[in-house]
Amino acid sequence: MKTTPEKLTLSVVVPLFDEAQNVVPLVEAIEAALERSGRRAEILLIDDGSTDGTAEKVREAARENPRIRGVVFRRNFGQTAAMSAGFDRARGDVVVAIDGDLQNDPEDMEMLVREIEEGGFDIASGWRKSRKDALLSRKVPSWIANWMIGRITGVRLHDYGCSLKAYRAEVLRNVRLYGEMHRFIPALASWSGARITEIPVSHRARERGASKYGISRTLRVVLDLVTVKFLLAFSTRPLQVFGVGGFFMLTAGSLISLYLGFLRIFRGVPLADRPLLLLGVLLILAGVQLVSMGLLAEITIRTYHESQSKPTYVVRETLGSDEGDLS
Repeated sequence: MKTTPEKLTLSVVVPLFDEAQNVVPLVEAIEAALERSGRRAEILLIDDGSTDGTAEKVREAARENPRIRGVVFRRNFGQTAAMSAGFDRARGDVVVAIDGDLQNDPEDMEMLVREIEEGGFDIASGWRKSRKDALLSRKVPSWIANWMIGRITGVRLHDYGCSLKAYRAEVLRNVRLYGEMHRFIPALASWSGARITEIPVSHRARERGASKYGISRTLRVVLDLVTVKFLLAFSTRPLQVFGVGGFFMLTAGSLISLYLGFLRIFRGVPLADRPLLLLGVLLILAGVQLVSMGLLAEITIRTYHESQSKPTYVVRETLGSDEGDLS
C-alpha cells in the first residue's frame, strides 16, 4: 500500500527594521497562510535594532502565540545579519524568508515550499514579475544588479533582490552570510550543487512605513558581488588569482630588465633617462607582491578550512555500505 509522505515542516524567518505598523497584520497574514497549508510551522520574528517600537510588537506576538519565536538585536546590524540569526535558529525542514513590509504575499509561501517538496529543488526563489515599486529608484537599479549578478556568478535569476525564498535547511548550513550577501544565497549555494528554481510571486505596493532601500545599498551590493565571485571561483585556490597576474608582471619586468641590461653592458647605452627602466622595475616589484599575496592567501585559506574542519566539497548522498569488506 502506497503511503503519502509527511509534509515538510516549515520555519518562516521575518527580518524587521522599523516595521511596528506592519508586525500585527503581517503575523495575521502568515498565520492564515500556515493554517491553510496544514503544515507544522514556526515563525521567527527578528527585530534588527528598530527604534519605532517594533521590538515591543515582537515581544507581544511571542507572548500571545506559541508558534512565534522572537529575536531582538541590541542595535541595527542589517538585513543579512537578521536573516542569519533566523536561519541559525530555524528548526524546520524548509526555511522561508519573507520581508516584514507586507509587499510579499504570505500565501505564496506554500507555492515555493511545494516546489521544493514535489519538484526536488533545494531553493525556490520568488520573482516579483509585476513589481509595484518606483521605476528609477528601485526597478532600474534592480534590473542592472540582477543582470550583473547573473553574468558574474553564472546563476541567472530574474530577481535576486526578492527576499521571498524557500530553502532546504541543509543548504543554509553550508552558507555563511556577511555584508549584504543574503541576496546572493542562491549563487553561494550553487557551489555545493544546490538545485535552484524561480517562481513568479505576487508583489504589492507598500501601505505602511517607509522603504529602507536606496542607491547606496545598490553600491554595497556591487562591492559584495566582487567577494562572491572570488568565493565561488577561487575560495580554495587564491594563488591562481594573484599568482597568474604576478607571474606575467614578473616575467615582463624581467624581460625588460634583461633587454636594458644588454643595451647597457654591450652597447654602452645610458639608461638613467629611460622610462622603460622604471616600468621594468615596477613590474618586477608588483609581480613579487602579487605572488607573495597569493602565497599568503593560500596559507590563510588552508588555515581557515583546517581549523574549522570545513570541507572543500559537499556530498549529496552516499551509496552502498561504508562497513563492507574490500573486494
